[in-house]
Amino acid sequence: MFKEHPSGLPVLFFTEMWERFGYYLMLGIFLLYMTDFAPLGLGYSNEKASDVYGTYIALVYLTPFLGGLLADRVLGYIKSIIIGGLLMALGYFGLAIPGDTYLWPALFLIIFGNGFFKPNISTLVGNLYADEKFKKLKDTGYNIFYMGINIGAFVCNFVAAYLRNEFGWGFAFAGAGIGMLIGVLWFISGLKHVREADVKKPVQAEDASMMTIVLSVFLPATIAAVIGYFVPTALFGKPLLGSVTTDAFIFASIPIVIFYFSLWFRASKADKDSIAALLSIFTVVIIFWAIFHQNGAALTVWARDYTDRQLPTFVESVASPLGLTEEYYKDVLIVKNGEETTEIPKALIISKTDSEIKYKTNSKEKQEHTVKISGASLTDGEGAYFKNMSPELKKDIPGDKPYLTISTEIFQSINPFWIVVLTPVVVSFFTSLRRKGKEPSTAGKIGWGLFITAISTIVMMLAVVFSENGAIKGSAGWLVGTYFVITIGELCLSPMGLSLVSKVSPQRLTALMMGGWFLSTSIGNKLSGVISGLWNGIDNKVYFFMINFVAASIAALAIFVMIKWLRRVIAQHEH
Repeated sequence: MFKEHPSGLPVLFFTEMWERFGYYLMLGIFLLYMTDFAPLGLGYSNEKASDVYGTYIALVYLTPFLGGLLADRVLGYIKSIIIGGLLMALGYFGLAIPGDTYLWPALFLIIFGNGFFKPNISTLVGNLYADEKFKKLKDTGYNIFYMGINIGAFVCNFVAAYLRNEFGWGFAFAGAGIGMLIGVLWFISGLKHVREADVKKPVQAEDASMMTIVLSVFLPATIAAVIGYFVPTALFGKPLLGSVTTDAFIFASIPIVIFYFSLWFRASKADKDSIAALLSIFTVVIIFWAIFHQNGAALTVWARDYTDRQLPTFVESVASPLGLTEEYYKDVLIVKNGEETTEIPKALIISKTDSEIKYKTNSKEKQEHTVKISGASLTDGEGAYFKNMSPELKKDIPGDKPYLTISTEIFQSINPFWIVVLTPVVVSFFTSLRRKGKEPSTAGKIGWGLFITAISTIVMMLAVVFSENGAIKGSAGWLVGTYFVITIGELCLSPMGLSLVSKVSPQRLTALMMGGWFLSTSIGNKLSGVISGLWNGIDNKVYFFMINFVAASIAALAIFVMIKWLRRVIAQHEH
């Protein structure tokens, strides 16, 4: 696979694989952890969890602006990657601490660590192909690099399921930290192969100084975030965009967006077209990320609550000993203490008094939990998983025995599985077109990626229709199908976007413009949380997925309207 490519590619491939192992392990269980009943999880509502999820994945991709800038001007790429990896590992270990006391400090360590790590390892990949003999292999190199990302993303969810089912959420988050440390050690061991790519470009007269950037970008962004957090709620009695964190994020993004457009305004004539082309792409692909990253929010809710996750007996006999199955009980006691709701399997109640109940959450658990019931509302009920199960199946399930299903986070491995399977197919397809002189331009591939993304949302609309709007559980095949389609779109768009930035950016601004790519990802990610937060408020879920379809279709159309100009700009830089 690495034959004919620079020797540094496998170093970066496996470093990114382990980093993504940790990142996607955490992301695959994050919403599930937040919405799990206390005391195991945080007991958040879907709306609150979607808001935290969206804010987190938005900030994770906003900080590459800072990390790319510091790498370009001060630290270089290698030091930035090592610093970022260590910060992320600390953050994952912080999430392993129960409760939400350390939630945001841990998330901010991951957020800033990713800012140092993500743009700079992608930039190093591009720099490896600076030699003339490697230039034509750059797109393929990014595809291979992207496959490494998804090997880590595929494996991690099985590890997460095992650790959290057998030992608890904390061990699963700690597993992400260990994976990140392995990635850092692998990177350090292979430094001799990547040092030649760690080249800082000289600053030009028209480039803004660090102090100018701090005063014109970071300070205004901080002030804008504070204004967004407090002022709209104070003036109007509620946030403008659904939550104070969303208001703060959007307000904070405005000065950064203005900074990127000011790069175009101040640029020399030779650089204007390239910066304009990149800004145009950045703007359009926001929609892709807003749809794609609903996999950790809205699609995870669909997998957990609306998908039939029962396994065939022969598969269950293998999956259960590996810790890949979840237990559900049909007969439960529902305890409501204010806004907090706890579902207690009746079969697992150890003792009950007028003031408290002691219980276990699953049959394998050794730890006992206590819930106070003084003043609480107690109701006999049916476990949440069974509420939309077909009556024919449900009547044969005993209420006091565990009902095993595949763990929800395993569905997060479907997308990376398709990435690993389809990457060679997509690469071969474009290679075949290249030999015939019919290969689409990089911008054309991005346009087709957006169009295919729109088609993936149609699959979910059909899933809603055939499951009678969630009244009965749908087949897992719908999620397999939608991930299959959107993966093809992703392969046309995401690695091509990284390649485009590397090709078209003015050389001294490569990491900074890579930060711009991740800024567009950041804004899209925040929108994914905002859209996912609408889930409970939209009765007919067809309309939820239709919003995504319309947005992706408009974005694809915008790319194809600009395609001739984008081809010309890209061609100028390739030659």
